[in-house]
Amino acid sequence: MVKPSASNPLDSLVDLACRDGVDVRPTLLRVVTDLYVQKPNHSTEEETQFVELALGLIEAVDHQTRIVISATLAGYPGAPAAVLEKLAGLATAGADARIEAGQNDLTNLFFSAPPDERRLILVNLDVAVSNPARRVMPVASELIRRLESAAFNRNPGEFSRVLERALGVDRDLAEKITADEHGEPIVVAARAIGMKLEVLQRILLFLNPVIGQSAQRVYKLRHLFEELSAESAEYMLTIWQTTAQRDERPSLRPNPKSTARHVVETNARPVRFKINER
Repeated sequence: MVKPSASNPLDSLVDLACRDGVDVRPTLLRVVTDLYVQKPNHSTEEETQFVELALGLIEAVDHQTRIVISATLAGYPGAPAAVLEKLAGLATAGADARIEAGQNDLTNLFFSAPPDERRLILVNLDVAVSNPARRVMPVASELIRRLESAAFNRNPGEFSRVLERALGVDRDLAEKITADEHGEPIVVAARAIGMKLEVLQRILLFLNPVIGQSAQRVYKLRHLFEELSAESAEYMLTIWQTTAQRDERPSLRPNPKSTARHVVETNARPVRFKINER
């Protein structure tokens, strides 16, 4: 790692990162972290320099960058404890509103990320949380059978309806998981509800032709399923469930059938009165 010539290396690099009004601190943090993990061992001076720089940048970067840094350091045996603790603390600190916002951010980040970044999020998700998720009991085998049957029949609508019940999420999210053209959300769902690998593979082959027609994609999703811990899948599912529950606002989102019936009755009432008067 190249040393800055200024007397205070951290201030020098941060000033450089903000030069010309363009904030490249997220890129800087990713680069120095990648360089750090490329070497199996570091001198005390090198470790101190990395820790000072990382701690100074972590609070200034965005949530996605922190997840990437957590994932990078998670697989490095010599990761400095101070940096890991800082990342974990920022991931779990704050009031309930901030935690909820973070969960929404993670959900949006996951669905908008490319496959490689999704994998990093999933296999290292436990790094970003301090409390492991509670184990989710496998769903009834009948629901899994219905999911497989819907996939065989290439019926994404029915698959979404069954998945909504199996995961305890809302219909919009179930449809989003079903229609995803990369497949990682289906893998998360399968691992979280206790689905077997061979059943998942059959679903991947039939449910979505974009996935099923790519042997490489199916292979990578199989590998992700084997690599993904139940705890990480269950934690992501917990976030999805929490997000769905928080989005439900009965007072603001009335039952469509009830609303339609009310409109019909309201519109029909004057007509009915006129008929009775005659």
